[in-house]
Amino acid sequence: MTYFNNCTCQKKDRLSIFVDGNNMFYAQQKNGWFFDPRRVLEYFTSDPTVTLINAFWYTGLKDSQDQRGFRDALISLGYTVRYKILKEYYDDSSGRYSQKANLDIEIVVDMFNTVDQYDRVILFSGDGDFERAIELLRSKNTHITVVSTEGMIARELRNATDRYIDLNDIRDKIEKTDS
Repeated sequence: MTYFNNCTCQKKDRLSIFVDGNNMFYAQQKNGWFFDPRRVLEYFTSDPTVTLINAFWYTGLKDSQDQRGFRDALISLGYTVRYKILKEYYDDSSGRYSQKANLDIEIVVDMFNTVDQYDRVILFSGDGDFERAIELLRSKNTHITVVSTEGMIARELRNATDRYIDLNDIRDKIEKTDS
């Protein structure tokens, strides 16, 4: 509780959500179900003391028109959508091509660029590359929750975070339904 002008006021918990879209696509595919971006926002802001400050969604695209309807829907829900065109890489050892967008740096830049605006972060990713950024954010008294799934959450990331939530543990709250 905070006190302001001799009145008791409840402190708002300022929240930012960062969704590593490509990482979460594979996590959801692995689990056999998909989450609804609207239900994600509703679930994490259902507490009246929580104020959503920002919600970011990061994704790789085949071209500038790829996933256009989905991106527009995310924007209408209040997400800031960041994207890069996928780049093709050749793996000498396997002899295969793969595509990657590498949006990790954009996620970290947005986290640090907005750090004074929030008290808590929900990061939807299992990527261990975020370990150091999470450690630095925690040193600024930011509470970090990572959402991912078993088998796709890096040990380093899970160790660095304040709280880990498995997607399957909140499935009934965030799963995409037909209705």
